[in-house]
Amino acid sequence: MTLRPMEFFCYHRDRPGSTPLRTRMVEEHWAYMDTFAETMIARGPTFADDDTLTGSVHILDLPDAAAARAFAFEEPGYQAGAYRDVMLRRWHNSLGRTMWDFDGRPDAHRYLVLGFTEPTPDRIDLPHGDTLVAAGPLLSDDGATMLGAAVLLEAASESAARDVLSPDHYVAIEVHRWTFGGRPA
Repeated sequence: MTLRPMEFFCYHRDRPGSTPLRTRMVEEHWAYMDTFAETMIARGPTFADDDTLTGSVHILDLPDAAAARAFAFEEPGYQAGAYRDVMLRRWHNSLGRTMWDFDGRPDAHRYLVLGFTEPTPDRIDLPHGDTLVAAGPLLSDDGATMLGAAVLLEAASESAARDVLSPDHYVAIEVHRWTFGGRPA
């Protein structure tokens, strides 16, 4: 029996002061991620306003939740203590493409927008449009309950990025500066 891949959203949030460690480990991180290249939907770091690293986003197809947990917790930066926590959720690729299929502007501002809902079996409409790099619901482990949404997009400002998710549907919305990740070309 062949297992159908499932999509997962993984956000490793940096431990304060871990940027030097992350910088030293960048080759180990990339080598680890290279082993998952065929499964990646999107990836990249998040930053504070002063360009300090704040986290690392990976959205990918994996066989099951156990494989997703192994991906998240065997990552070299996690093993070395670079991250304060990990958000790992089932996800659904609402756009049906990867970030490498996205025709954006190289000089554009990009953001990760996370919206959190009360657990609900109902799906909330997600945004669509040509500024979206990736978008999908954050789901419970069994995929039956919506817990929020994760959106990667281009926007003119943090405020404009926040507006992509309606505060009427989310109990909290976070916005993080984000950029495409991976080895430099």
